[in-house]
Amino acid sequence: MDSQNLPAAGGLSAEELELLALLMEEEGLDATTPQTILPRTQQAELPLSFAQQRLWFLDQWEPGNAAYNIAFALQLTGQLNIPALQQALNTIIARHEALRTTFATVDEQPIQVIAPAAPVPLPLTDLSQLPEPEREAEARARRRASSQTAFDLTRGPLFVAELLRLRPDEHIVLFAMHHIISDGWSSGVFQREMIALYTAFSQGRPSPLAPLPIQYADFAIWQRAWLQGEVLEQQLGYWQRRLAGLPVLDLPTDRPRPPVQSHRGAYEPLS
Repeated sequence: MDSQNLPAAGGLSAEELELLALLMEEEGLDATTPQTILPRTQQAELPLSFAQQRLWFLDQWEPGNAAYNIAFALQLTGQLNIPALQQALNTIIARHEALRTTFATVDEQPIQVIAPAAPVPLPLTDLSQLPEPEREAEARARRRASSQTAFDLTRGPLFVAELLRLRPDEHIVLFAMHHIISDGWSSGVFQREMIALYTAFSQGRPSPLAPLPIQYADFAIWQRAWLQGEVLEQQLGYWQRRLAGLPVLDLPTDRPRPPVQSHRGAYEPLS
């Protein structure tokens, strides 16, 4: 197989990565790879990544706000092996520390708290006896309710799952988690691993997934150690130069805000 024809990280080709490196060099950015991320050797107080700290700050402002929830569903058709599905879910939670992480405050600073691996509840709701219109409406309502779960970052869990039975051979698994422990890219990883694990366990085979060399907390430690001092100043300086002299965007401010935010909104697509 010719590696030159394979997409590189983030879906970029080798040629695109080379062009990106040249552009970074022209802008005065250091394109060299920082120190390798290593697994931590002690369970001391674990810092948040910068992305996690942003979300933690927003939650301090409005605790339990579901605006930063990530929710998705897997539709399963055919005979379902529920014990294999439960085993796959437990394996993923044990495999990824981020999915069993909560956030405490020590000396006015947030830290990550990683709980030991434990079986994850997967409650089953049987909707198969309802008439079809009611069944579909109830499934939609439960999916909406799952996506609106109010997560408590200090207590957790920050991940929930629910199994809906629509027919004997048709099920939907609902997943919801707070954005502070996941993102869109991670959701794709989660779904691929769930499918791989369920397929293996339902056939009586062991997990096909290799052990993870590092965890997200290891990345947070690495990021905090790397992105400071001269490196941080270089990154900030780049954006200060790029944004210098831009015109101020004059947005209308004649829309009074309600006492309680509804978070109802819309979007307008354009090309």
